[in-house]
Amino acid sequence: MIVTVKAAAPSFVRRLRERWHRRRRPEGIRMTKVGLWFVLFTVLIAIAATNTGNNSLYLVVAVMLGTLVVSGLVSRGNVDRLVARLTAPPEIYARSPLALEFEVQNGSRLLSRWLLLLGLQGPAAPRLVTHLPPKAVSRGHIETMFPRRGRHRVPALHVWSLFPFGFFRKGTRYPVDLEVLVYPELYSGSSELLDVSARYGDEAVRRPGRGGDLHSLRPFLTGDDPRNIHWKRSARTGQLVFQERTAEESRRLSVILDNAAATKPTDADRERFERLVSEAATVAVDHLARGFEVELVTRDERLGFAVGRRQRVALLESLALVEPAARSGGLEPLQPGDPAAALARFVLEAPA
Repeated sequence: MIVTVKAAAPSFVRRLRERWHRRRRPEGIRMTKVGLWFVLFTVLIAIAATNTGNNSLYLVVAVMLGTLVVSGLVSRGNVDRLVARLTAPPEIYARSPLALEFEVQNGSRLLSRWLLLLGLQGPAAPRLVTHLPPKAVSRGHIETMFPRRGRHRVPALHVWSLFPFGFFRKGTRYPVDLEVLVYPELYSGSSELLDVSARYGDEAVRRPGRGGDLHSLRPFLTGDDPRNIHWKRSARTGQLVFQERTAEESRRLSVILDNAAATKPTDADRERFERLVSEAATVAVDHLARGFEVELVTRDERLGFAVGRRQRVALLESLALVEPAARSGGLEPLQPGDPAAALARFVLEAPA
């Protein structure tokens, strides 16, 4: 009989590697302003005790030094055995405040955690968790902001302890490995956007066509579509009356972002390109909200005409990752998918 034994070593090694990667990383201990004043006060009392030889002052100095030691040890244990998680909202825009949801669980079965300060790297306001019982979970939000679009990674949640006296701030990093896609910054509006929406759309114009609104009534002529005969008016007048409908324009917008660059872009070119991307995103999102079919055309891809939330997400994801492309020789201008659609063109660099 042949017995097959499956090797469990690779899975065990993988789990061990994941646990090692997600282990907490101490950040050292920092003295707060309260702790600094306490240390200075302890030094002054120690000098007074040395000069006077007063046993009571020596006893006070011993108690104060013991308090410092206990504060350091307790603050270190206060940030141990925690489980941290971060969750991002579905849509994140550059240079716009957002709230990341945190979840911190106390892994200890016996000891509570007190005065935990949670924060992130960068422009983020820390949050204070005053009390976390054993095996309990604390949830909340940390406000932060991403300065640029694209893919970003939040590697860790920083946890500091102010317990028990606030003399020291013991820090620990708990890896969370949160990856987010930041969409381009959206502007409040622009005159170009308003001009485009005013000129195009499924809105009645003052000429006959095949729209849904009534344009005028006239006598029926040879060649007219009998389906558009106004039978009630015809019965009342005794003559065939034809109803003309108003014409409609197509509610379509083609957003063309020409990201070709003749040379390696400078810092100024990149800033200009970021503004162009934000303007393109603003125009596209605004017109999608107005019910337009919107397409996006760049040198890298073409997203066809569509409406709705799925198209909005696809456009924002594409614009979040678009980068200036090197121009190789003469390039033909990008063309819209529908020549009759409204056009919003954004050019990084005019061809020579």
